[in-house]
Amino acid sequence: MMATSSMQVNIVAADHPVWAGQAKSVVIPAYEGAMGILPDHQPILTLFKEGVVTVTDMNDEKHEFEVTDGFISFDSNKLTVAVERGRDVVRRAGEQSEAE
Repeated sequence: MMATSSMQVNIVAADHPVWAGQAKSVVIPAYEGAMGILPDHQPILTLFKEGVVTVTDMNDEKHEFEVTDGFISFDSNKLTVAVERGRDVVRRAGEQSEAE
């Protein structure tokens, strides 16, 4: 069986979608340290702590999101990251610059 090179990622907050797209990898802030998820990972359902979720998209661009604690569900190359609140770190930095 040939490995798949991408997975569908959906990061969702309680009141809005945060990010969705194809990705090569995702790193979440697990309770025992950083946890990397790659395409074809074994199915998993687990909790994670507040921190930064890093997504590497298909163009090798990294996207970072500040998130509250939540859970992930991964199966059949579909990863859902569910959080109470989540925000793009780059967008947040840009918003702070504009406010100054």
